[in-house]
Amino acid sequence: MRALVGAYAVSVYGSFLNLIALSLFTYEVTGSGLGLGLLMALRLFAGVLAGLGAGALAGRVGRRAMMIGADLVQAAAMVVLALCAAGSAPVWLLAVVAVVLGAGNTFFNVGLRSAVPVIVGQEARVRANGQLATARSLATVAGFASAAPVIELAGHSAAFAVNAASFLVSAVALSLLRHRMEEDRSAARTVPKPGAASLRQVLSAVPALLLGMVLLRGVDALASSSHNVALPLVADVESPGNPAMFMTQFWASWAVGTFLAHQLLKRRHASWSEGRWGAYAFAVGTCVMSLSFVLAFTGPAPLVLVAVAGVAGLADGFTEIVYTSRLQAAPDRERSRLFGLSAAAETSGFAVGMVAAAAALEAWPALAVVGLFHGVALCGALAFLLLSLAARRRVIEQPYEQPSHSEGANIHGPCTGTGSVPRA
Repeated sequence: MRALVGAYAVSVYGSFLNLIALSLFTYEVTGSGLGLGLLMALRLFAGVLAGLGAGALAGRVGRRAMMIGADLVQAAAMVVLALCAAGSAPVWLLAVVAVVLGAGNTFFNVGLRSAVPVIVGQEARVRANGQLATARSLATVAGFASAAPVIELAGHSAAFAVNAASFLVSAVALSLLRHRMEEDRSAARTVPKPGAASLRQVLSAVPALLLGMVLLRGVDALASSSHNVALPLVADVESPGNPAMFMTQFWASWAVGTFLAHQLLKRRHASWSEGRWGAYAFAVGTCVMSLSFVLAFTGPAPLVLVAVAGVAGLADGFTEIVYTSRLQAAPDRERSRLFGLSAAAETSGFAVGMVAAAAALEAWPALAVVGLFHGVALCGALAFLLLSLAARRRVIEQPYEQPSHSEGANIHGPCTGTGSVPRA
C-alpha cells in the first residue's frame, strides 16, 4: 500500500503542477479568458461523463486495467503537448487534452477509491484513506508551489513532461502491485453497459442515506469552487508584493490540517465511518469546513488565518476520509458504480460553482461570494443531518413495524448490498 500511496502522491503532484501550467498555456494559445473557461468546462464535463460510465468500465475490464489505461493515455497526451508547446499548439489539441485529462482523472480515482477495501481489507480502509488524503494534500501544495518556478525556469514543455512522467510512475507502480483489486471478477464482468437505463437503476437503488451523502458531497464541491476562485483575488489584495506566498501559506496550513485529520481518525479506527454515525460525522464535518472557509475570508490576522486554514483542512480531511470510507462499505461489485456516481456529482458541482462564482465575483466582494456558496453547503449539511435524525426517530418510534434486514441497512446501516446499487 505504501508504494501505491507514493505513486498516487507523485501523480497528484504532476496533475496540480500541470493544472497551473496548462491554464497559463491555454490562455496564451487562445488569447482570451473565454477560451480558457470553455476548455476548463470541457475538461470538467468529460469528468462528469466518465463518472457515469466508470463503474461499468471497471466491471468489464477490471479496476487495475482501467487505472493503468487512464495513466498511459494521459501520459501520451502530455508527451504530445510537451512536444507541441515548443512551437504553437492548435486549439483542437488542447480540447483533446482537456477531455483526456478530465476523463482519465475520474477513471483513475473511481478505480482507486473502490479498490482500497480489496487491497487492504475493510478493517484497514479508514487508515488507508487517511494516507491517501494526506498524500493528496501534500502533493497538491507541492504542485501549486513549484508550478511558477518550473514554468519560469524551464517553460511549459518541462511542466508537461513532468506531468507525463508522474503518470508513468503511477502506471508502473500499479502494474507491479501484486494485490487483487476485485473480489469477484466473474460477477463484475456481467455489469450492464453504461447508459440511461443503468443510471436510472443506480439512482433508484442507492440507499436513501448514501444518496443524501452523495448529493451533499456535490453541494460541498460547489461551495469549494468559490474559495478556489476567490483566493487568488484575496491574495493579490492582502499581499500585493507576493500573492503566491500568501496562497502557499494558506494551502500549506490547510494541508497540515488534513494530516491531523488522518492522525485523529486512525486512532478512532472505523467507528466514525460506519452506519449512521459516518453520515452524521460527515454532515458535521461539512458544517465546520464551510464555517472555517468563510472565516478565512473575513480578513483575520496572519496567525489567525493560519489557524483557520488549518481547521478548514482538518474538517476537509475528516469529511473526505469519512465519506470515502462510508461508500467503501458497499459490496465490491456495487462499489465502482457508487463512486462513479459520486465523481459525477462532485465534478458537476465544482463545474457549476466555478462558473457561478467567477460571475458573482464580478459584482460582489470575495467574502460575500464565499459566504453565499458555503452558506448553501452549510444549510444542506444541516438539512441532511436533521432529516437523518428524523428518519432514525421514526424507526425507533415504530416498535411494532420491525423493518427487514434490508430496510434497516438502506435507512441507516452500512450498505450491505440489499436494495443498493444494481447487482451484476
